[in-house]
Amino acid sequence: MSHADQSELSNLIWSLAELLRGNYRQSEYGRVILPFAVLRRLDCVLEPTRAVAIEEHNKRVAAGTNPEPYVLRKTGLTFYNAVDNDLAGIAGDQDNVAAHLLAYVDGFSPAVRDIFEKFEFADQVDRLRKEDLLLEVVQQVANFPLHPSKVTNMQMGLVFEELIRRFAEASNDTAGEHFTPREVIRLMVHLLFTEDDDVLDGKQVVRTIYDPTAGTGGMLSVADEYLADHNPDAQLVMHGQELNALSYAICKADMLIKGQDVSKIVNGNTLSEDGHPTERFDYMLSNPPFGVDWKKVQRVVAKEHKEQGYDGRFGPGLPRVSDGSLLFLMHLLSKMRLAQNGGCRFAIVLNGSPLFTGGAGGGESEIRRYVLENDLVEAIVGLPTDMFYNTGISTYVWVLTNRKPEHRRGLVQLIDASSFWVKMRKSLGAKRRQMSEDHIATVANLFGGCFEARLATVFDAEGREVERAVVTDDDTPPAAPEGGRVKLAPLSLLLRNESFGYRQITVERPLRDADGAVVTVQRGKRKGEPMPDPALRDTENVPLTEDVAAYMAREVLPHAPDAWVDEDKTRVGYEIPFNRNFYVFEPPRPLEEIDAELDAVTANIRRMIEELAS
Repeated sequence: MSHADQSELSNLIWSLAELLRGNYRQSEYGRVILPFAVLRRLDCVLEPTRAVAIEEHNKRVAAGTNPEPYVLRKTGLTFYNAVDNDLAGIAGDQDNVAAHLLAYVDGFSPAVRDIFEKFEFADQVDRLRKEDLLLEVVQQVANFPLHPSKVTNMQMGLVFEELIRRFAEASNDTAGEHFTPREVIRLMVHLLFTEDDDVLDGKQVVRTIYDPTAGTGGMLSVADEYLADHNPDAQLVMHGQELNALSYAICKADMLIKGQDVSKIVNGNTLSEDGHPTERFDYMLSNPPFGVDWKKVQRVVAKEHKEQGYDGRFGPGLPRVSDGSLLFLMHLLSKMRLAQNGGCRFAIVLNGSPLFTGGAGGGESEIRRYVLENDLVEAIVGLPTDMFYNTGISTYVWVLTNRKPEHRRGLVQLIDASSFWVKMRKSLGAKRRQMSEDHIATVANLFGGCFEARLATVFDAEGREVERAVVTDDDTPPAAPEGGRVKLAPLSLLLRNESFGYRQITVERPLRDADGAVVTVQRGKRKGEPMPDPALRDTENVPLTEDVAAYMAREVLPHAPDAWVDEDKTRVGYEIPFNRNFYVFEPPRPLEEIDAELDAVTANIRRMIEELAS
């Protein structure tokens, strides 16, 4: 089945929208189309084994045992339906369509029934009946050619994803919450698998992947497609958790269609009720909500942090309540397969604040300190702005692993991909830009090669950009054209973990009396020492790579010879000033040039005024 056929099939299914137009808002189409598409696919998959399944089911129920394991063993499927009916039969009994349809959906095994409950399918059926559309919808759906003999699970998965994408675009307002742009996911998946030749080449390889904020399952699907393209023998077992009921239903339906075990997709709040408490994974991906507060789960999370410490998920510290994204980072850390069992790599999308908010000793800084001191951060990639549907802010992909190869030990790679974008033909919400396949490949190569590089941008005499090139230390930058120039900016940097750390020291000066004499402490173990003056107290951040005494001698003592450091107040902090590392100073233009330009503009204005006056 070609790409064109898949697209034709998704157009055919989406054509249900023609029936709904006028009675439903455009943003509601998906709530009808998606569950009916799933229902028809399941209907087709069940057809060859329907009679066997019903006979086995009735036999086991009569014997008083749970029929599910027996029926599944007999049919070789991951679900069954105990009702002797199908969509064609339901469409044929025109007076009782609603009753038969609901009874049919009720006959599914529990995991499938759950999907239709979360889709609020009974309410949709009721509304279609009242709008006098139900029979037409069922008749149309019963004719969709979705038999496994014609459409494989993988192809059906791609068709279903196309439908999800259309639904996300039609309900533009909330698309960003449940939908990560495909090219961002593709980039993350490339970064996950780039160095893992055994997974990409091995026979009968089985790996686990997990997304704690699974949305409609896009990340898991793209990872699966990537692996299928590179190694058809490899199998990815998907796990996920999702809070939003509709997104959860879509994700679970997508997994069911692809033949995955849907019991591994859980509904609920990942932070307060971990749906996979004992599992550890080979790979993980996540795009947690940006800058969303975690007040609702604060009590549960704080309790786990306090009572379980590092045995729980939130050992390193808690971020401020206004942004819970670092809680997801720690949740993923707790789910990493142990290094001695093969280890784990994960990629997570975060906004800018987890890089630097919070001072030394605070929750965010302690979380950064934990991942850097334990050498878990492999790379951070800065993405272009205007990439997501619901926000235009700067975003970053963090890649973490507990199995760094030898040449990466002790290092973090920073890649500034913020200029790697092309304008979209049509904006979707706040999304106006996308990364091309070439952009993704460039970032993946920089990461895979683990080298430093610069971006050379060539401008012509008019200041227009004419060429770009990635330049490593061994390369010669491109030459400037006549009258033009070449701008070189850092693109990929390798920095030591400790370069992100600092000591926050408290510098004290002595309290003096009215005559200027130093006041000393009168009692206790510090008796006779100078009393500090709170009004003159100051804090300074000294890089971990620098000696505090040397820093004091150079920066403080020449200006305040009586100053000293209160060692008891020293705190260690970590921050990742991403943009500062990529800043390139551009000298201002010469004054003569600016003056000449101003003179020309002034003369032009004078000429226009004179023309008006005459």
